[in-house]
Amino acid sequence: MRYVLFVCAPADEEETAPIRVTARLRPPADATTVRVAGDEVLLGDGPFARTEEYIAGVDLVEADDLDEAIALAARHSAALGGGTVEVRPVRE
Repeated sequence: MRYVLFVCAPADEEETAPIRVTARLRPPADATTVRVAGDEVLLGDGPFARTEEYIAGVDLVEADDLDEAIALAARHSAALGGGTVEVRPVRE
């Protein structure tokens, strides 16, 4: 089964640890949100959610089950550095 590991970083700093990732993301200040209201496309500055943490990158990993995915997340450099890694199954 595939899982996504969302690498979270504090909102006031950019996570810079080199890790094997699928994609590294730019800081929230560089984000653009897109919403649709009827036929109108509405653009906004910044991330879709204002929180104390933001998603700094994502890893796509293969694991036999959730327990193995959690074990991978626990060894992730972001988690070992005091950050947060969210584990989420991928829809097949």
